[in-house]
Amino acid sequence: MIIVQDFEYFKPESIEEAVGLLSKYGDGGRVLAGGTDLVSLLADGAVQAEALVDIKGISALGDIAFENGVLTIGSLATFSDLIASDVVKSEFPLTWEMPLTVASVGIRNRATPVGNICSAVPCCDTGPILLVYDAEVLVTGPGGDRSVPIADWFVGPRQTVRGPGELVTGVRVTKPGKKHGGCFVKLRRYKGEDLAQASVSVLALEGNEYRISFGSVAPKPIRGTRIEALLNGYDLTDKLLKKAVDLVDGEISPITDIRATAEYRSHMCKVMLKRGLRAAVDRMNGGGPAYGTEVI
Repeated sequence: MIIVQDFEYFKPESIEEAVGLLSKYGDGGRVLAGGTDLVSLLADGAVQAEALVDIKGISALGDIAFENGVLTIGSLATFSDLIASDVVKSEFPLTWEMPLTVASVGIRNRATPVGNICSAVPCCDTGPILLVYDAEVLVTGPGGDRSVPIADWFVGPRQTVRGPGELVTGVRVTKPGKKHGGCFVKLRRYKGEDLAQASVSVLALEGNEYRISFGSVAPKPIRGTRIEALLNGYDLTDKLLKKAVDLVDGEISPITDIRATAEYRSHMCKVMLKRGLRAAVDRMNGGGPAYGTEVI
């Protein structure tokens, strides 16, 4: 892979230095973390850069911390770091299950969940998971620190609300305050290194509360709000499941591309929703397939 464009390269040692560089170069400044997406885009000429700001010298950004029921994932933490984290596996098993489906071991060792939501491709795997947890994106910029609800983060394909000179330092995920279970269901053409054709994330909480999100079937990751409204407050019966499945086409807007047709994506989202809901409820109640077990 050859990059045939000139740019400055910087490796700051602090967040403040990184923000200063990003502010200086504006739209021409690109953040380099894992680089699994950015490097290929630079090589293809799909993006241009005046400067690469390599944040791997800011060691604190690699932390995964859990305190007072809140999980903070730094922007340098990789998908492999999530898989290796005992606290993520025990306290946020849905967040642990998702990275098991991401690409290959080599990619997971470099790619970062934060980079995934900053790239903001419709098929990103991290976005739907963060949506069902009502997570926050942590941003530092020339105007100081701010947090952005993940529901407000994505604007469209490869577009976010990150402003000029801003650096995403991590994401913050709050553990639900009651018993819950989840399921991440990802449709791929084959096992291994592949992007999602479609994905469904389900979080079932005690008291018949359900949170649902979809990936790869809209311009950005989305919550299934109408399905949630139908389900919330009721036991998950076969009759109710059928009504939920009937609402899928009104929630998503899939396209036909090289990976799948719109019709196939729509059909499979219905299958995945049904299986994901059942698995999430069963897991909440102490049964069901073990986390990491694929349900399609």
